[in-house]
Amino acid sequence: MASGGKPGSPGKAGGFWQRLIGRVTDVADAAPSELSTLPAIQQTLAPGASPPQDHATPAVSGLHDFELGAELGRGAMAIVYKATQRSTGRQVAVKRLALSREFSAEDLADVRERFMREARAARSLEHPDILQVVDAGQDGNDAWIALEYVLGRDLSLFTKAGQLLPVREVVQIGARLARALAYAHSQGVIHRDIKPANVMLDRVNGSLKLMDFGIARVGDGSRTRTGLVLGTPSFMSPEQLAGLTVDGRSDLYSLGVLLFQLLTGTLPHQSDSMARLMQQIATEPAADVRTRRPGLPESLALVLAVSLEKRPELRYASGEQMARDLDAVLVMDLQAEPAMPEGVKPQDDAFAQTLRLTPEEAGQNRRSPSTSVEPIDPSQAP
Repeated sequence: MASGGKPGSPGKAGGFWQRLIGRVTDVADAAPSELSTLPAIQQTLAPGASPPQDHATPAVSGLHDFELGAELGRGAMAIVYKATQRSTGRQVAVKRLALSREFSAEDLADVRERFMREARAARSLEHPDILQVVDAGQDGNDAWIALEYVLGRDLSLFTKAGQLLPVREVVQIGARLARALAYAHSQGVIHRDIKPANVMLDRVNGSLKLMDFGIARVGDGSRTRTGLVLGTPSFMSPEQLAGLTVDGRSDLYSLGVLLFQLLTGTLPHQSDSMARLMQQIATEPAADVRTRRPGLPESLALVLAVSLEKRPELRYASGEQMARDLDAVLVMDLQAEPAMPEGVKPQDDAFAQTLRLTPEEAGQNRRSPSTSVEPIDPSQAP
């Protein structure tokens, strides 16, 4: 895995805050070189001589500190580039978010502020299974974030029939992700967009990285030019899909959906209609994973059932609790590899991607400019 050293402390000269506001740190007066053995009097200027020129390289800050290279990928709102950090020489990935293209002018300032707040929170996370945030900032009306560069493939590759990972490996991945989330939640950071595409796996060296902390939060409560940003509907908890306040238990619901898909190649709720999908997530129990893959142990099915409960208070209270149950499944009930699911049909995964939809497409009525509609609490649904 390719990654550099830890980023410098935010309090040091040329650090995060200086880069954030676009300032270049002043170069302090240099002390006399330790290599110089000339007497001080010989270093004074002769009459008429020009003062020596300072050829020190000025500090580089902000996005200018990164030399962008090849494009690595693009999504609904961002393009990711492989890049080199000039000040350290480390390889990083720079994600540029086209905020000005996506959000209305009156929301831009709030969206940028929210992005920087979430980026600072994510930058404070230091966990072996969480992708490190190197730096972040604004570029005009848009924003960018520099991330640790890692090798591997995202987990969406392993959600297709014929490409599923061994069950033991999936359960091990689930336990590691649950513990990574437990750490993040203990630091007050909620991910909000857990899905296979946001987890990078390198099976050669066993590296696992949870990516994109807080990015989904950028669009909360803001209108876009093209419609309503819903995130990734198939992986969203009922309370998140309803627009309610979420906590760490929402991430654990999404993790349950991720594990369900890795184990079966299907999603617990599926529909060709966004409105119908939202109704299923809000009101209908998730399918027992054994209906899609009968060979799975009951203990694993129970872990997924708890994580996919509609009401947050019925789910795992923490990622550590979920991780311990997954550990127990590994020890007690997965001595042999269960049979692969039979007859899994390729599914339309349109709702397993980040989407931009109009309120009508999302099954909502268009809001009147003079009225405000409160979201429906899924726990109160009939």
